[in-house]
Amino acid sequence: MAQAARIRLGIIGAGIMGERMLRAAVDQAPDVVEVSGIWDPSGGALARIGGLAPHVGSAAALIDGAECVYVASPPASHLEHARAALAAGRAVFCEKPLAVDVAAGQAFVAELGDGRAAVNFPMASSLAVATLRGWLDGGAVGTRLRLEIETSFAAWPRGWQRDAAGWLDRPAQGGFTREVVSHFLFLTRRLCGAMVLEQAHASFHTAGASERAIAARLSAGGLPVSLVGGVGTTLKDDHNTWTLWGDKGAVRLRDWSVAEQLVDGAWVPDPAAMPNDRMRPLVLRRQLEGVAKMARGEAHHLATVQEAFEVQRVVEGILRAGGESGQ
Repeated sequence: MAQAARIRLGIIGAGIMGERMLRAAVDQAPDVVEVSGIWDPSGGALARIGGLAPHVGSAAALIDGAECVYVASPPASHLEHARAALAAGRAVFCEKPLAVDVAAGQAFVAELGDGRAAVNFPMASSLAVATLRGWLDGGAVGTRLRLEIETSFAAWPRGWQRDAAGWLDRPAQGGFTREVVSHFLFLTRRLCGAMVLEQAHASFHTAGASERAIAARLSAGGLPVSLVGGVGTTLKDDHNTWTLWGDKGAVRLRDWSVAEQLVDGAWVPDPAAMPNDRMRPLVLRRQLEGVAKMARGEAHHLATVQEAFEVQRVVEGILRAGGESGQ
C-alpha cells in the first residue's frame, strides 16, 4: 500500500508551542508533514526559529502556501486566523484554548459546518491515556464513583514559559486554568462524558494578573468531579493528578504521562510509563499523524472543535466565578 503524501503545514506563531510543533514536524514526523512556512509578527521570534522553516511575510501568505494551518498565536487571535484559513479552503489545527470568549467559541462551532478543524489537546494521542482507557474498559475500577483533579505549580508562569508572561499571566488570555487545567478537562470529557459546571471559585490576588487558585465541582457523564488548582502549593515546577475512583479500585494519571493503579493501598505505575519529556516526542508524532488525516478529510482521533468548546465553556465559567479578576 502506497504511503500517503505529506501534507503542507503552515504555522502561525513562533512562540513556545509554534516552535515545539515545528521541531516535532522536522524531527519526529518528516514523513508525515512538510512545514511550508512559519509567520509571526515578531521578527525576534522568527529569528529564534532560524532556518528550520521558510519565513513568510504575512498570515495570508502563509495560508496561501499551506494545506493545513496550525494556529499557535495567543488565544485572543485563534478564531481570526482559523476563520481565514477555513475561508481559503484549508484545514485548521488550532492551539487551545479554542477562544477566550464563550459566545465567540459557540459561534465558531455553529458556523464550522463541514470545515476540517481540530484542536491541539495532546492527551488525545497520549500513550498513558490509552493505558488508562484500557484499564477502565477492563473493569479495573468497577463502578465509577468519583473523579478528583489536582493541579499545582511552584510559580506561574512556569519557568520555561517566562518569556510569554506578557499574555500568559494576564486575566484576559492567560492563567493556569486555560493553559493547564483545560487538558485535564478534555481528558475528563473524553473518558467520562459531557461536563456540567456546578460550583466554582477563582482567586485573583494581584490586579492585572491571572488567577492563583481555583476550586470547582462539576459532573461528567453524571460522575461527580472535584477540581482544585493553585500556585505556590508545590516545590515542583508543575505537579498534577487525575484520579478516578470506583468501588473496586482506582486509576490515575500523574504528572502528565504516568498511568498508575492503586494496588493494596499503594500507587503502582504502568511498567511502560515514562516521564513527560520522553513521552512528548511520541505524542507529538501521533498528533501530527492525526493532523495529516484530518487535513485529508479522513477519520482522526484529535480533539474536535465541539470538545474544545465544551472545555472552554467550563474553563471560562470557573474564571468568571472569581470576583477580583478585573475583567
